[in-house]
Amino acid sequence: MPGLIRGVARTAVVAGTATAVSGRVARRQEGRWASQEQQQQQQYAQPEPVYAAPPPPAAPAAPAATDMDTKLAQLEQLGQLKQAGVLSEMEFEVQKNRILTS
Repeated sequence: MPGLIRGVARTAVVAGTATAVSGRVARRQEGRWASQEQQQQQQYAQPEPVYAAPPPPAAPAAPAATDMDTKLAQLEQLGQLKQAGVLSEMEFEVQKNRILTS
């Protein structure tokens, strides 16, 4: 019986050692695979896109009322020049069209 117990004990020690070694080998390989996977992910990772800042908003155009006021003032001056006889009817029409289309 002592030989049987010794054989069983030896088998248990060998099995335990084999299990411990195989577990250590498995953990080491998992660590290697994980580091290889991280390296591959870093190697093939797309860089974060860099977006340009949007341009600042354009300065607001001159208010339409001011533009219209300017045109009206020019037309009034043009009308006064026509009434004073400085401009002919044709000159008046040409200048009026230039002011209205600008």
